[in-house]
Amino acid sequence: MNSEVAELLVSDVNGVRVLSLNRPHRLNAFTSEAYFELARELTLAASDSSVQVVLLKGEGRAYCAGVDLFALGEATGDEFSRGIKAVVLALATFPKPIIAAVHGAIIGFGATMLLHVDIVITADDARWRFPFSELGTAPEAGSSFMLQKIVGERRAAELLLTSRWVSGSEAAELGLATDSVPADQVHQMGQLVAEKLTAMKGPAMVGAKALLRRGWAQEIAEAIDRESQVAGEIGRAIGGSGIAWGAE
Repeated sequence: MNSEVAELLVSDVNGVRVLSLNRPHRLNAFTSEAYFELARELTLAASDSSVQVVLLKGEGRAYCAGVDLFALGEATGDEFSRGIKAVVLALATFPKPIIAAVHGAIIGFGATMLLHVDIVITADDARWRFPFSELGTAPEAGSSFMLQKIVGERRAAELLLTSRWVSGSEAAELGLATDSVPADQVHQMGQLVAEKLTAMKGPAMVGAKALLRRGWAQEIAEAIDRESQVAGEIGRAIGGSGIAWGAE
C-alpha cells in the first residue's frame, strides 16, 4: 500500500505502517484537518491485521512545530481542540506498538503527542519544547498527566513552567526519548527498530502494552478535559483565546 493523503503520507514497509507528517513548508505544524486525518489513519492501522507496528515521522527539516497558527486563525478553536483530543485518544488506545523517529523542531503538540508513543528515537540535535507557559495557555494533549509520569514531578514542573528548550540528547537522558542518534540516522534507526518488533509475537506485544498502560486512557481523557478548562480560565484572565496550541 502506498498512498498520499493531503497532509499525511501513508505507506507500508515490511509490516510497518509509516505515517509521515507532510507539511514541511510549515515544519509539519498541524491544521485541524491534519489532526483528524492522523486520528483516522491510526484507527485504520489499529484494525488492519497486516499492520504490526506504526512508525511516526516528519518530512522536511522538522518533526512537528505544533499547531499552525495561520490555520488556527482561519478556523475555530473548537475544531482544533476536538482534533487534538481525537489524535491523543487514538494514540492512547492504540493496541499495537508505536515508534516515532523525530528530528529538528519538536514543539508543543509535536512534543506532547510523543508522550503517548511507546518508543521514541530522537536526533541528538533536535530541539524539544513545551512552550505553554510562555504562550499563555495550559499544557495540552494530556501532558499534565503523562509528562510527570515519564520524567517525574519535579522535572515535569521545570519543563512546563520554564518553557525551555531541550536538546535531543537531553530528551533521551530525561526519558522523553528512548535513545538519541545523529540526525542523518534517525529515520533509518526508527525503521530498523520498528522492523525488529515485527519479528516478535504480535499478541504478546499487544498484551504487554495493555498491561503497561492499564487505566491510562481514562486518566488521559480526564486530563485533557481539565487542561481545556484551565486553558479557558487562563485565556479569560489574560484576555486571550485560552486555546492550547504549540507552534511558534
